[in-house]
Amino acid sequence: MTSEVRLRPVRDEDLPAFFAHEQDPQATWMAAFGPKDPADRAAFDAHWARIRADPRIVLRTVTAGGEVVGRVAAFPVGERTEVSYWIDPARWGRGHATAALAALLRELPRGPVHARAAKDNAASLAVLRKCGFVVVGEDSGYAESRGAEVEEYLLELPAAPADQGDH
Repeated sequence: MTSEVRLRPVRDEDLPAFFAHEQDPQATWMAAFGPKDPADRAAFDAHWARIRADPRIVLRTVTAGGEVVGRVAAFPVGERTEVSYWIDPARWGRGHATAALAALLRELPRGPVHARAAKDNAASLAVLRKCGFVVVGEDSGYAESRGAEVEEYLLELPAAPADQGDH
């Protein structure tokens, strides 16, 4: 089923689907570090206008069977590149997140690439591990969407070795 997953640049017409995906309480809880009020459309629109205007951020719409099923992104955090993803909860368990993240990683420079996941988000941790990420540390931070401090794993996809060629 994952063979139908495709990435493309984000279009204006994708934003209503992204907004709808964020309205699921379980998805918002699992993501942990989302907006304080997922129903605030003005804040959502402002966030997307800001990140779409930043040329350092790689944003992709995830489609399956021609339908928008989520998004993936790579963005700078200091000198590091981090990735994130959000899949429509109605599509969970079908391999879309893993396929989308793997496709995004193929677009990025050799790495290393970093990610974060709430410790209680087993599904996201599984996606990251399937894509080659390993836990390299722990952190915690205040999650607006949960209204609480959340413990998280810090993960890294090590840089691929440079092609050595023949010597």
